Amino acid sequence: MTMGLGLTLALAACGSSPKRPQAQVRPDLSRVPARETAQCEADLRAAGVTFRALPDKQTGPGCGLSGTVQLLEIGVPVNNLTAIRCGEARAFVTWARNAVAPAAYQMLGSELARIDSMGSYACRNIVGSAGNGSRRSGHAIANAIDIGGFVLKDGRRITILNDWNSGDPQVRRFLQTIRASACRRFGTVLSPDYNAAHRNHLHLEDDGARFCR
Repeated sequence: MTMGLGLTLALAACGSSPKRPQAQVRPDLSRVPARETAQCEADLRAAGVTFRALPDKQTGPGCGLSGTVQLLEIGVPVNNLTAIRCGEARAFVTWARNAVAPAAYQMLGSELARIDSMGSYACRNIVGSAGNGSRRSGHAIANAIDIGGFVLKDGRRITILNDWNSGDPQVRRFLQTIRASACRRFGTVLSPDYNAAHRNHLHLEDDGARFCR
């Protein structure tokens, strides 16, 4: 594991706002430009990531896959990932490698064994947000990943549900640090601080919205 990130993790505090912007920017549901996908896939290969490119397809009204990949090996074990839009996958790889893994080692004293995902693609609407229930979630276009917890090599399991307000200050600091790092890499990051629907996971979405809560 490369510990290149001397973890003061010069992370700027997450810009937060009590309410999600009404005019949130979301990716166009149309086809991701082939050039954009090709460059993203080249970036993944250059980073030593093993992945499988997936065919584009519509799966329902407002739902579908365009420019997506399935991550097979990123250097950090992750479970329960299926289709992910390539740009989202690229951001996730850098976050897992350069923020989560070093933070676990430096703050919690153990190497990271696994990141527990709660999934990526799902053809569904936004949940738990007043006024947005009729809008498709970023998951509907495979542009979001939900993270439920982390397993350490010493056997500990840190979960968003049970440990966001942990009595252990190092655990709380670890979770706050990796959220702050995610806010620098993803457009939308939602946590238990946002609403009850996110009490058990971090929602990471590559949508350019610059919203972190």
